[in-house]
Amino acid sequence: MPVNNDGMRPVVAIIQARMSSTRLPGKVMREVSGKTIIGHVVSRLKAATLIDTVAVATTTERSDDIIERWCAENGVPVYRGSLNDVLDRYYQAALRFSAKTVVRITSDCPLIDPELVDRIVAKYSEGGYDHVSVGPAYPDGLDAEVFSLDALTKAYSDARLASEREHVTPYIWKNPAVFRLSYITSEKDLSKHRWTVDDERDLTLITKIYEGLGTELFHMADVLKFLEKNPGLSEINSMTMRNEGYAKSLKQDRVVEKAF
Repeated sequence: MPVNNDGMRPVVAIIQARMSSTRLPGKVMREVSGKTIIGHVVSRLKAATLIDTVAVATTTERSDDIIERWCAENGVPVYRGSLNDVLDRYYQAALRFSAKTVVRITSDCPLIDPELVDRIVAKYSEGGYDHVSVGPAYPDGLDAEVFSLDALTKAYSDARLASEREHVTPYIWKNPAVFRLSYITSEKDLSKHRWTVDDERDLTLITKIYEGLGTELFHMADVLKFLEKNPGLSEINSMTMRNEGYAKSLKQDRVVEKAF
């Protein structure tokens, strides 16, 4: 059944965050231009006009106490759940925040563009979709997905592979016969650009972008223009593979029991 504007609200952006990243531990609390990485992500999502609530989903690990404290200090709703079963964490967070529609964001994307987020939510609001995402031709680090609570509930109930539960939405987008899928497209293939933060090289590039553009809200086009004027910067992290974490999960995949 098509989703109308009334039936899709509230729209809740849930940012997954943890301190125990294997490649760059504690990265969400690293500072870029005087603000934590997670702070940049939250600020940018709050600039999106079609999101009702911005929240964080972290884990119950003691190392993530600092994330809960940061959320409390900055007035950001937070849910704490499973470390490895991120699908369970998202589902429980969506229920906690009464979401009808979920926007999934990872905390390592400090250049997330609120205009792109609004575009996928707007496309989703046209009706007829269970899941809409930012297409693969966009820079890595602008990734965002919007999906219904019903789709999340079915994935939560039926997903059995570890990769499907760790990365939240593979069960949805791997089953186009079950879910109605769409994505927004880019006129140019910009996929060579890497604007996410997984290691020190990524952090160096993001820092230089913020130093060059300042802390006022800027968008994808501004970053592209800045990098065109400074072509050497994109080489800093050009050797890192896109979606390396998901590829690793596939190699180690197995059937798992759900968290409950």
